Amino acid sequence: MKCAVLGDPIAHSLSPILHKAGYSALGLDWSYKAKRVASGGLADFVGGCGPEWRGLSLTMPLKRESIALADTVTERARLAGAANTLVFDDGTLHADNTDIPGAAAAIRERYDGRVLSATILGGGATATSTALALCDLGATEIRLLVRSADRASETVAAIHRHPSAPVVTVGSLADDFAEGDVLVSTIPAEAQTPDLVSRCDDVEVTFEVLYHPWPTPLARATNGVLVGGLDLLVHQAAVQFSLFTGHEAPLAEMRAAGEAELAARTV
Repeated sequence: MKCAVLGDPIAHSLSPILHKAGYSALGLDWSYKAKRVASGGLADFVGGCGPEWRGLSLTMPLKRESIALADTVTERARLAGAANTLVFDDGTLHADNTDIPGAAAAIRERYDGRVLSATILGGGATATSTALALCDLGATEIRLLVRSADRASETVAAIHRHPSAPVVTVGSLADDFAEGDVLVSTIPAEAQTPDLVSRCDDVEVTFEVLYHPWPTPLARATNGVLVGGLDLLVHQAAVQFSLFTGHEAPLAEMRAAGEAELAARTV
């Protein structure tokens, strides 16, 4: 069977390393590759997939356009308005969002305390999925710090659709302070200026969704619990692995492969 991760850019993706480590651990003769697909190109790629294809992992900029292609969409993907997973099943295409349970699992692996309120830096698709994960963990207040409130409108709408109906506020990435139990950063490392980092030092848990470059300025500065991008990637990939193969993911082997690859990249 064939699987792949699609996006643009895509050469940096660790997903092939993680999934292939899982296949090796379970003795599965499957393939998994990274393929560059630009915005607007997902429908053509999916249309060209034959019966040997089982699953697609999706990264930016394809997560939101994937929903319209699927025959069935899980509730969590519908809430997010985006899917990072497509599964081919006997002529039917299923869409799911494993970023949401992956983010929740990544946080709970490192932190077992309360999650009542959180601040998220950024307002894109990753901000949406992590916000919904925080709601699943009990958050009733979500604060988004963004450059432009208009760019966060889809994320705000998605959070409001969550059954817990959390309070959502939108503030300025340039001026406002992080508040709450958890800080999530979905912004590039180069956007993490000393001024911004200084406004994010009063939060118990820092969840940095990036895994490269590592550590980011926010990751270096935290004095509390740190949840990293590799944690998120491994846990969401584990959910995908099970959806694709029907087997429980070998989490330890997948994580070890990801850690080894990142170590090799920094040499």
